Amino acid sequence: MKNDHTYRQLLVWQKSMALVTEIYTEVKVFPPDELYALTSQIKRSATSIPSNIAEGYGRDGKKDYLRFFKHSAKLLI
Repeated sequence: MKNDHTYRQLLVWQKSMALVTEIYTEVKVFPPDELYALTSQIKRSATSIPSNIAEGYGRDGKKDYLRFFKHSAKLLI
C-alpha cells in the first residue's frame, strides 16, 4: 500500500488514535485495584488498533494490509 501518503493520513488511523485518547481518559476513573488488570488490558487493546493499522499500511500487498486491518477491527469487539 505504499504511495506518497502515510498511515497518519488515513481517517481510520486518526479516529483510532482519538479512541485511544478517549479510552486513556476514561480508565483514569477505574478503581486503583484494576490498574494492573482490566485497565492495563484495555489500554493495550486500544493502542493495538492504530498500531496494526500502521503496520498493515506499511506492508507490501493488499492481502497483508487487510489482515492487519481485520485484526484491528476484531479488537473493537
